[in-house]
Amino acid sequence: MTTARRTLTRLGATAGAAGLLTLGVAGTAAAHVTVTPSTSSAGSYSVLTFSVGHGCEGSPTTAITISIPEGINAVTPTRNELYDVTKEAEQLDPPVADAHGNELTERVSTVTYTARTPLPEGFRDTFEVQLQLPEDAEGESLVFPTIQTCEKGETAWTEIPAEGQTEDDLESPAPGFTIIGAEEGGHGGSDTAASDTAPVAAETSSAAQTEAASSDGDGNGLAIAGLVAGVAGLLVGGSALLRARRTA
Repeated sequence: MTTARRTLTRLGATAGAAGLLTLGVAGTAAAHVTVTPSTSSAGSYSVLTFSVGHGCEGSPTTAITISIPEGINAVTPTRNELYDVTKEAEQLDPPVADAHGNELTERVSTVTYTARTPLPEGFRDTFEVQLQLPEDAEGESLVFPTIQTCEKGETAWTEIPAEGQTEDDLESPAPGFTIIGAEEGGHGGSDTAASDTAPVAAETSSAAQTEAASSDGDGNGLAIAGLVAGVAGLLVGGSALLRARRTA
């Protein structure tokens, strides 16, 4: 059982139910807490943008606490001048190794944005965190149970569709998305493609310049030859005219 699936199971959902979590949010879901990744490719680094569209039954929002699924150990929140941001860690037992071979004994379990001034009802705000999506997780879904705390009460955006349900059937669905296949070439696929094509473009440009220069040289040579031939013709014609006059 993969980490993503374990996370969903702990929250009382099956892998099939997880597949119902999508980025498309319509109807009443437009007012929910949602998440939009900059990329959803397995193994890629993604900036997740969490959006809050309203308060708790009219009460201003004072804090947003985002739970990080198992299998994601390092999280980098984006600073926000209107909020104080904190990370809470939990111990890993047993420790795990990161992508660089370093031993990790703890992971980030939650990220909390606390408003310096409460977010009024009728206004929205966004919160960003950067993380690496799990490898070998194509087709699986990540959910980020989120607690919205307000001046009066709170809303737990933690519900996950059961089999046969959709987000629209839930009052407070947890934000989440489905992971797609890894990008070709890995994390630096785009950069690699760019670097591979650059020399070809440079060679093509150089060849084109050489051909153009050659064409220009050939054209200049033809022009000079034509000019010389013209001058020679004038000289021959002039000599013939002088001889004709003398004979007359």
